[in-house]
Amino acid sequence: MAGVQCCSNPPTLDPNSGLGYLEELGGLKTYISGSSSDSKSAVLLISDVFGYEAPNIRLIADKAAAAGFYAVVPDFFNGDPYNIDGDSRPVLEWLKDHGTDKGLEDAKPVVEALKSKGFSAIGAVGFCWGGKVVTELAKSKSIEAAVLLHPSLVTLDDIKEVNIPIEILAAEIDSITPPALVEQYKEILATKVPHVDSYVEIIPKVEHGWTVRYNVDDESASKSANEAHNKMLEWFSKYLN
Repeated sequence: MAGVQCCSNPPTLDPNSGLGYLEELGGLKTYISGSSSDSKSAVLLISDVFGYEAPNIRLIADKAAAAGFYAVVPDFFNGDPYNIDGDSRPVLEWLKDHGTDKGLEDAKPVVEALKSKGFSAIGAVGFCWGGKVVTELAKSKSIEAAVLLHPSLVTLDDIKEVNIPIEILAAEIDSITPPALVEQYKEILATKVPHVDSYVEIIPKVEHGWTVRYNVDDESASKSANEAHNKMLEWFSKYLN
């Protein structure tokens, strides 16, 4: 059931989608939206298993750029995102080649590349698979703020080690990271106040993946996703500006 929900509503990948451009960053091919000269802070977006060519994650990056951030979406899967229709491997087999531990190691040079561009304030948002990678970054203080949107694979021990401001927006209908687990995240983070600020919310009537794998032509789905995107941007505006 969890594997099914993790891969439901797969996007139609489009390498030409978005308002931004492609450039190598930290050794990875990266979708970039925004101007390094006009922005004072950067946001790293780490995708779910479908990768950086999903139109919606690029749309979210474009929103972040419109809000004044330099937004980057690296290809952490090096041209091999999970393909639910064309991949003979179950997602758990695919994950053996694309573990979140490798994602973390690949993310570190990206963060350093952003710092070398002059960004002293860097935030990261992770969707599903990316949520685990962002949580690992949030332990190391290599970024200034974190947002997890319907994360996967994040343990209670992970949350105990978070030491930067973190926002978690979770789905009410989620067999991967169920509400009961999210409530435990919230309890742990509450013990860190006032040293570590946090905000945790379980969004009613939405499913795992709702912020990035939604139909833009569905008014209700878009409304729920846009509300989450706005909360993400407000969090970054609070801690990166």
